[in-house]
Amino acid sequence: MNYDERLSNVSILGAAGKMGRGILLLTANEMAELSLRKENADKVFILNAIDISDKALNGLINYVRVQTRKIAEKKIVLLREIYKDDPTLINNGEIIDAYINRVLQVIRPTKRVEAAYDSNIIFEAVNENPELKVKLFKQIDNNSEKSPWFFTNTSSVPIFYLDKEAELKGRIIGFHFYNPPAIQKLVELIKSDFTLPEIVEFAEQYAKRLRKFVVSSNDFAGFIGNGHFMRDALYGIKEAERLSDELGFPQAILAVNKVTQDFMIRPMGIFQLIDYVGIDVCKYIMSVMNPYLENEDLHSDLLDELFEKKILGGQNSDGSQKDGFFKYEKGRISSVLNPKTGEYVNIADIEDEVNSKLGELPEGHIPWKKIIRIKKRDSVLRPYFTNLNKMDSLGARLAKAYLRNSEAIGKLLVEMNVAKSEKDVNDVMLTGFFHAYGPINDYIDLEEN
Repeated sequence: MNYDERLSNVSILGAAGKMGRGILLLTANEMAELSLRKENADKVFILNAIDISDKALNGLINYVRVQTRKIAEKKIVLLREIYKDDPTLINNGEIIDAYINRVLQVIRPTKRVEAAYDSNIIFEAVNENPELKVKLFKQIDNNSEKSPWFFTNTSSVPIFYLDKEAELKGRIIGFHFYNPPAIQKLVELIKSDFTLPEIVEFAEQYAKRLRKFVVSSNDFAGFIGNGHFMRDALYGIKEAERLSDELGFPQAILAVNKVTQDFMIRPMGIFQLIDYVGIDVCKYIMSVMNPYLENEDLHSDLLDELFEKKILGGQNSDGSQKDGFFKYEKGRISSVLNPKTGEYVNIADIEDEVNSKLGELPEGHIPWKKIIRIKKRDSVLRPYFTNLNKMDSLGARLAKAYLRNSEAIGKLLVEMNVAKSEKDVNDVMLTGFFHAYGPINDYIDLEEN
């Protein structure tokens, strides 16, 4: 079965979710392009969009329609070439509409898992729950005559575990898109010791067709991305807890968030990022990873407490941010949680105090939004961090300690053979988390002042 045949019948589990709909959009566009090839004129391409929510499925087609129009407008030159022999399509608008219709024709929204029984490939983007994934894989595999390949979007569950528990005999691979899949360039590719080589070959071809940047991770819980992020987040939580007696808990959360965003020149502070991913999601990923760690306890009592209080973070259906460590108004932080009371403190009431305690930013500071546009960033970052190294303010001390720990995490991932190289760690953080520099670098003195 060649590439086109393999993609002629595909199912996506969790298709209406945050990750699933992005995977659906990319795959539907790829399948539509394949269907327009002359050699595929007689083939029917089917993409089953499977989810449990009627409401979510109802809005899925409109999402694909709107996003496909944006995609089509960007590749109109290619589409004009594809449709050049169709005399009924003259202007760009007609060609774009025809292409959108072709993409939508491919998709079959349904709540029935049984639709996947005829598929050659199953993309899975359900909750990060190993038991649920195994249950779905076994159900589909036991009722299919196709010996389907399973592409799991898990960001933490080992592939060998899913393979063994679902008895797939190597017909599974980790294909971890980053959020949002339609925009993020990075895909973490994870094969177990049993993954069939033909699946790896197909996955690499599929990623190339989607113009994704692939980093291969070894098959260890959390892989590279969450292997770094969960430890980075846990360190930030512990730093805030340590500082809370001195500063107050809301002030400590805001201080660590400002250090990780402003002093360290990241797109988001660590608590903002935890909110974005979801407090419940972070807690669950840590619980998935923890049993595989011999000398670490990847767990936070604070996340447990917030989970019990139903302070979960994550996004609303319209993409707006839910309350977590922060409350948000129009995408901006408006107040900060006091975890001890469960109440929020207006940021305007504590921000000046926190800024005063942290001290000034180092000379040469450039915000992340500006520095990310600079191709040769080292010429700007190096003098900035040289100045940071010389400072002894609270903000500088916290930043230097955080940067040292972040680098240690990166090196640990290589030492544990999760990442194959330091470059792979840096590539994941640069492309998947949009950092301006990799965590493994020589910007900060390794020894504390």
